[in-house]
Amino acid sequence: MNNNDIDAEKMTRFIRINELRLVTEYTPVTAIGVMQSSFQLHLLLITDKTSPKYSEQMRRYREAAELFKGKILFMLVDINLKSNERTMSFFKLKKSQLPALAIFNAPDEEQEILTLDEVSVEHVQNFVNGFLERMEKGEDEPKEKAPNEEL
Repeated sequence: MNNNDIDAEKMTRFIRINELRLVTEYTPVTAIGVMQSSFQLHLLLITDKTSPKYSEQMRRYREAAELFKGKILFMLVDINLKSNERTMSFFKLKKSQLPALAIFNAPDEEQEILTLDEVSVEHVQNFVNGFLERMEKGEDEPKEKAPNEEL
């Protein structure tokens, strides 16, 4: 292989896409890598790993992650870890509202939450696509501030 056959930009993109697992568990150890990731869009499944439904939730979540590989960082947030309480409070979620999906766009800190009865590929796909569409529409339209009507 000679240097003419290698596109450095494509090689870098390939490595970045494949350096992370399909779903990364959010812990104090992985938090640093998540924050330094080149992915700007993060999708979190906030759930209880001790739930009897956990295995099936993760199977479906991983399946959905395949659809967005290289575009979105999929993360699992286990509510049983004390360190993840801050994440739940950041998204203003209570244990009674779980499982939930939280999508977060790092550059503008835009976020959206979806509480679920059941984690399915369709729910994840619809939620992500809806968020992406709203982001695109928001970029196309000039942002106007609503007049402040407070006295």
